[in-house]
Amino acid sequence: MKFTENAINVMAARTCKGIGKAWITKNLSTPKRESEIVKLVNGSSKTGSQLTVDEFNGKKNLIKGLLAKSEGEIDGVVALGDDDFPPHRGAVKNSEKPIFVFYRGNLSLLTADSKNVAVIGLLNPDQEIEAVEREFVARMVENGAVIVSGLAFGCDTIAHRQALDSKGRTVAILPGPLNDVLPAKNRGLAEEIVRNEGLLISEYLTSAKSKMELSGRYQERDRLQAFYSNSIVLIASFAKNDIGNDSGSRLAMGYARDYSIPRVVIYDEEKDSNNPKYDLNRQIIGEDASVYVVSRLNISSAVSDILLLKPNIKMQPVQQSLI
Repeated sequence: MKFTENAINVMAARTCKGIGKAWITKNLSTPKRESEIVKLVNGSSKTGSQLTVDEFNGKKNLIKGLLAKSEGEIDGVVALGDDDFPPHRGAVKNSEKPIFVFYRGNLSLLTADSKNVAVIGLLNPDQEIEAVEREFVARMVENGAVIVSGLAFGCDTIAHRQALDSKGRTVAILPGPLNDVLPAKNRGLAEEIVRNEGLLISEYLTSAKSKMELSGRYQERDRLQAFYSNSIVLIASFAKNDIGNDSGSRLAMGYARDYSIPRVVIYDEEKDSNNPKYDLNRQIIGEDASVYVVSRLNISSAVSDILLLKPNIKMQPVQQSLI
């Protein structure tokens, strides 16, 4: 397993009481010795207790032990300050930036020059939605796109599967550790992604301890789909409503808006106007005139335009009611 001492230091610092992502982004953007980190932690401590270097090294040893148990299922971990730590796209608050990432497969798919396009959607697309998505993904891959998605059922699975069928590369962002792929029924797909020079990534080394924690991790996963992509494409999704129809896609599109990641929506007014599975698509189009709309008729011509889209880090996020 590949990791640097810096990565272990960052992970150990994160376990210290009161130390969050924003603190680490501010203080550990370059590698530091254990003694320097302990001094910084103690200087910002909100409690009366003081961390010692020996205690910090004890935290590091615990982390190394957990990594050893995952040998063979994780290729490595990279952290803030490492030379190969993946850069983010768009304008992101320090508190929302990842500080370490566990990976399996081709980490180079997260470099700044990788043509990453996130493709997301609902869990239960109908056959027509699947056909549109497959055509879209196939065209994107033919033009050099790397497809990013979340390995969930439905549109995520279709996106990964079509990328593989089109001999392309795909990145799956997981809500749990790499040695416990979720959903379990997609573990075979995850293995296939790695075998075909794709990538699995996660911010988590251990499994969630509760349903509430796991729910939060799904939301964190949604943000990374935007975070590591030049643009994000909504195939189809319900909007939030009173009868329980909702989708993680709503959150992912909200994060993309906040990060100034270009948003693309699949929608055909003539065919989709009465289909509730396109409710979120319609809502976003109505709220944001800058959204790039793709219909069934212009998929081929839209691909080249979409690949030219880039996050505008100078853009101020527009406040909307998606999240």
